[in-house]
Amino acid sequence: MKITFHRSSMRLLAITAFSCCVSSGFVPVHADVKLPNIFSDHMVLQQGQENRIWGTATAGESLSISIADKTLETKADTKGNWETKLPSMKASGNPIKLTVKGSSVVEINDVLVGEVWICSGQSNMQWTVASSNDADLEKLTSNFPNIRMINFPQIGTQDPIWSHDDRKWMVSGPSTVSGFSAVGYFFARQIHQTTGTPIGMINNAWGGSAAEAWVNRDWMKSDVRFAGLLKRWTGVEERFAALSAKTDRTEAENKELNGLQGQMRGNARPGNIYNGVLKSHLGYGIKGAIWYQGESNAGRAYQYRDLFPFMIDNWRKEWGQGDFPFYWVQLADFQPERTEPGDSDWSELREAQTMTMDKLANSGQAVIIDIGEGKDIHPKNKVDVARRLARWALAKQYDQAIEFQSPRYESMEKIEGGIALKFAHVGKGWRPFDVNEPRGFTIAGEDKKFYNADAKILPDGRIEVKSASVPAPVSVRYAWAQNPICNMFSQNGLPLTPFRTDDWTGITAGKD
Repeated sequence: MKITFHRSSMRLLAITAFSCCVSSGFVPVHADVKLPNIFSDHMVLQQGQENRIWGTATAGESLSISIADKTLETKADTKGNWETKLPSMKASGNPIKLTVKGSSVVEINDVLVGEVWICSGQSNMQWTVASSNDADLEKLTSNFPNIRMINFPQIGTQDPIWSHDDRKWMVSGPSTVSGFSAVGYFFARQIHQTTGTPIGMINNAWGGSAAEAWVNRDWMKSDVRFAGLLKRWTGVEERFAALSAKTDRTEAENKELNGLQGQMRGNARPGNIYNGVLKSHLGYGIKGAIWYQGESNAGRAYQYRDLFPFMIDNWRKEWGQGDFPFYWVQLADFQPERTEPGDSDWSELREAQTMTMDKLANSGQAVIIDIGEGKDIHPKNKVDVARRLARWALAKQYDQAIEFQSPRYESMEKIEGGIALKFAHVGKGWRPFDVNEPRGFTIAGEDKKFYNADAKILPDGRIEVKSASVPAPVSVRYAWAQNPICNMFSQNGLPLTPFRTDDWTGITAGKD
């Protein structure tokens, strides 16, 4: 990005400043034309729609904005803020220049028009290509100049940050790709290789972040469902304020204050990431978003049933682009495998994620219950994660005739000594992994005590589940553990979505 000044404009400003000084006794502050960092060299603009552009300048200043062969005019308001919309353009791999002229000139070079996606969430979305499988090979084959990414910093605050000037767009290549979000990059590569369109990825993921930190806190205040969560945080904030104001703190209080200060600036405080990260580019033209998060909310999984769709709705309404596509990754398998049935907060979080598809239009879930690593919460296989997300986008946004949704429980029927389950999105049929017998099913009677069950695939595609220990079953669960032993896939390789047929109260119910 280059900034220059018009000599005539400078002369006029000097004369104006002198006149004001004589008449009013002070010299007004002059502001250079400035845009937030999302507008920088190598940026990608969303094709097929008018795209919002905004910035600051001297109050009341007239501005001329040119891109390709199009020019438009706008004017800064009394506070020096300005915004307008760039004209809709078709996708193109030919670089163009964006110029904003006022008393100074901002030039943004090597701009492409294509598809722009947000890649967001916590550490598994933040996880880089350098830390993923075959990083050396990926680096060798990363010369995709039409794939771009911008990485945002991790700043938690209740005060909106307008720009992060040290962060710029990067062009994919051996010298840059190591620092790209792996899921974001592999998703972009699949879309780019399929469609031939330039792809821009906005990476704002923050490891360990809680969903409530990504939401406009004012929205949460107006919703009684989150009163308990906000009350808890209000208590933290009041304690921090009280200790900060105290001049004769004990050693223990100083230690407590340091801990509270970390929470105040951290990635779990409601609204912190919304203000510190998201706000700087909220409203930039996008196609949609991919999301990988939930581990930090697993202990409050029932609350996530409301919080997650609430967050998505907040983003969509404030972005001003309608119900843009929002696709997420369901939690992977993690920690030691369990051979016996039991309760699981991660299972309840996965359930909350699945339920969100029924609450929101244009949403979808990539199931990866087979891709995790028991020993590592950050599985290194990010290619398959990205491909399962890309299937949704390719099928729904890019008109590709491919399977995209994992099989999902639909209904049950009690049969003699067991339960027969019906599923949707099985495609051409089942393909159990490793062995022919379905694994991962448990069954319970009215006493709510679950036992490992025998299962078999019926000729009509239903799955029959039985156990000699449960003569009168009423509920079946599948893959209901943090790291379940399960093996059901459709013929096209998509895993069966973990589920339960009952709605018995879970272990995270009522937790704020």
